[in-house]
Amino acid sequence: MRRIAFAVVSLLFASSLFISAALAGDAEIKAGQAVIDGQLKALIANDGAKAYSYAAPNVKQIFPTVDAFMNMVTNGYAPVRQPQSYSFGKVEQTGPGSIIQQVLIVGPDGKDYEAVYTLQQQPDGSFQITGCSLRASNSLST
Repeated sequence: MRRIAFAVVSLLFASSLFISAALAGDAEIKAGQAVIDGQLKALIANDGAKAYSYAAPNVKQIFPTVDAFMNMVTNGYAPVRQPQSYSFGKVEQTGPGSIIQQVLIVGPDGKDYEAVYTLQQQPDGSFQITGCSLRASNSLST
């Protein structure tokens, strides 16, 4: 009888660990999406300083000023800079505190684009954008 009770307690404990890990994953994904959404809204509003605040240290090292960052986004990422609309697609957690998020974008030209963001959790617990790749697409799947 003790073995059965131990097995049940062990199973319940393992299940609670799995559930809490899944909930932590959902919280991280939502936090990452909030960062991307915040940056896109800042870009649309022409608030370069706020958009830059979502960039991780590795990005800020390459683009050390708001002006340099905004110049890069304006010249290389027009669909991200001024999207007509956007929605979140596939997401993957690649490790603790590391997320890859697909964003489906209708660009200012009316064409479909796929932006793939990478985000990393920072020492303070926040997420920041470590990179973004952009490609034109004829049909996007979520």
